[in-house]
Amino acid sequence: MVFSTASFITQIVVLLLVLLLLHKPLGLYLERVFSGTESSRPERLFYRLAGVDAGTEQSWTVYLRSVLVFSAVSILMIFLLQRLQGVLPGSNDLPGVDPWIAMNTAVSFVTNTNWQTYVPEATVGIFVQMCLLAVQNFLSAAVGIVVVVALIRGIMRTKTDRLGNFWVDLARASFRVLLPLATVGAIALVIGGVVQNFWSTEVTSAAGGVTQVIPGGPVASQEAIKVLGTNGGGYFNANSAHPLENPSIFTSMFQVFLILLIPSALPYMYGRMVGDQRQGYTIAGVMAALWLTSTALMGWAVASGQGTATAAASGLGEGFEQRLGPAASSIFAASTTLTSTGAVNVAHDSLSPLAGGIAMLNMMLGEVAPGGTGSGLYGMLVLAIIAVFIAGLMVGRTPEFLGKKIGPREMKLAALYILVTPTLVLAMAGVTVLLPDVVANAPASGPHQFSEVLYAFTSGANNNGSAFGGITSSGPYLSVMLGIAMLLGRFLPIALVLALAGSLARQRKIPASSGTVPSHGWLFGSLLLSVTVIMTALSYFPALALGPLAEGLLK
Repeated sequence: MVFSTASFITQIVVLLLVLLLLHKPLGLYLERVFSGTESSRPERLFYRLAGVDAGTEQSWTVYLRSVLVFSAVSILMIFLLQRLQGVLPGSNDLPGVDPWIAMNTAVSFVTNTNWQTYVPEATVGIFVQMCLLAVQNFLSAAVGIVVVVALIRGIMRTKTDRLGNFWVDLARASFRVLLPLATVGAIALVIGGVVQNFWSTEVTSAAGGVTQVIPGGPVASQEAIKVLGTNGGGYFNANSAHPLENPSIFTSMFQVFLILLIPSALPYMYGRMVGDQRQGYTIAGVMAALWLTSTALMGWAVASGQGTATAAASGLGEGFEQRLGPAASSIFAASTTLTSTGAVNVAHDSLSPLAGGIAMLNMMLGEVAPGGTGSGLYGMLVLAIIAVFIAGLMVGRTPEFLGKKIGPREMKLAALYILVTPTLVLAMAGVTVLLPDVVANAPASGPHQFSEVLYAFTSGANNNGSAFGGITSSGPYLSVMLGIAMLLGRFLPIALVLALAGSLARQRKIPASSGTVPSHGWLFGSLLLSVTVIMTALSYFPALALGPLAEGLLK
């Protein structure tokens, strides 16, 4: 297979143009959804059934407690219903799911990770796929959106401890944002050839007389929310490399478009909500610069054709889906690892060492370009607060962010946010590589074996869900350790973000003065970009040097 530079550039330009056209209208719609006070009929029914007072707002501690309770109940329900699959309708005659796999799956879908330690076609039936996993694709994405909305309220409000109501925000994100967009996306995917039915089909070859069963199911509807909510779990084991899940270049590009759609529009919503659109444009510009740079580097690394698998296959081909080609696969791989999506249309284990390293680096950046639904923006806003603090130190002034002082409490919360994920990744990967029996689950040798372990924990702790396919993670140790990484990697940052929002909301607004460091424009954008890259380099460079960089240099 030949890497087509023209196709690569064309697809990038088309994606950017469409996203640019939708940036303002979708961002404006998102702002109206979360700034409005009226509730729709489905929302009022939800409040009544849940016993929610839609007019009561919550402090950050109550908001966080609601997130945690909702997520804990979701994990328990998904685990139990997977175990009971054999007696439930729509099981496809499959037994209850293995307890280790059921636990890992419940955690991964609730945390928006969608790490899959199982073969979907052989493990879960239509009921689990449609009524458990697809529903969590909506709800886990909605949780990410409402957390960033709470942070923005904390930035814009003064002298209050109220950040909104989690249940109201959850209902609005689900009913008004994700459900309508996913419906349109599913229809487009069906038109593009993605399967949407409730049965398998027997096909007999007239020439050879061979009969085979073509699997079916509600694939398009799950595929739409899988990518729109930056979830990533595939209906089939091959994920978006499967021809019934991603049949053509058009559907591949459309899936990347859905992955980037909401995260790229959220900065406009942010600018509207804080009353200064320049803030949103600056954040969006930094996200776009990171996405373009990473995607270009991924394309270069794939086109260079280095790596053991590539050499063994005498060129690009092994691990790449032939009908899509390496250009589309490069864009897909970069976008999914930059956005906490984790869906794949190429075997990441077959990427060249440097391309695999870029995929890891994308996740290590915090997936902020433009990141997951909500999680990308709140990660970037935390980095913006750190950038403001550094700028304040440079000019010898107490740092301020949109009229709020960034004091010791705010900096401690921001610093802890930055440290949580690297600590989880490096500590868990370091412990794991010391256990020979566990490392044997990654059968590669040398630096690539370390890369497989490092990638797994980077993906789990960053709630991405993609993997180097060489590692087997269905055993008790890796199932539990990755489950812990997913839980802590999701909910510790959320707790810190909500605590930061509560701290900012209690402050009064300080008028801007001649000494105030502006948090918009190309100069601040350059500082924010530098802080994002340097923080990652300081945290992860030694680990990357032992894995993908060492492997790449050996080739």
